Amino acid sequence: MADYSFLTTWIVDAPIERVWEVIYATERWPSWWRGVQSVKELHHGEGNGEGSVYRHVWRSKIPYAVRFDVTVVEVQRPNLIAATAEGGLAGTGTFRLFEAALGTAVTYDWRVRTTKAWMNAIAPLARPVFAWNHHAVMKQGGVGLARVLDARLVAQASS
Repeated sequence: MADYSFLTTWIVDAPIERVWEVIYATERWPSWWRGVQSVKELHHGEGNGEGSVYRHVWRSKIPYAVRFDVTVVEVQRPNLIAATAEGGLAGTGTFRLFEAALGTAVTYDWRVRTTKAWMNAIAPLARPVFAWNHHAVMKQGGVGLARVLDARLVAQASS
């Protein structure tokens, strides 16, 4: 399996509670985040969302839809959402939100591995393309987040 580790940061000129509400509402992501084709709740977890399971379908620059199920494992409102992923991608994803001088800083730490044999077979050559695709999706997410909040995207970076 091919392992990938990405860190994305968005800084949005909006209060942390408003940013939290948009990111926490996972099923609404397709309405504002280009590249997210669908998110469907498969299991409703506890009151804070822990234990919830969502089926995600993502498609961006690469003409291939990636499907995986996400289980929310930790929620600390309004600062943290941690989840595990299984399916076409397997690993962990963690959103962290911080109050900042310019609004709200959001980081997303995505540590996954590909599970499809064909993706693993071409990983040595395709790694830069997969990374480029991920960064494009995250850039679209930052732009969409600012738009749905009617706020300014102050900065964004991905590595």
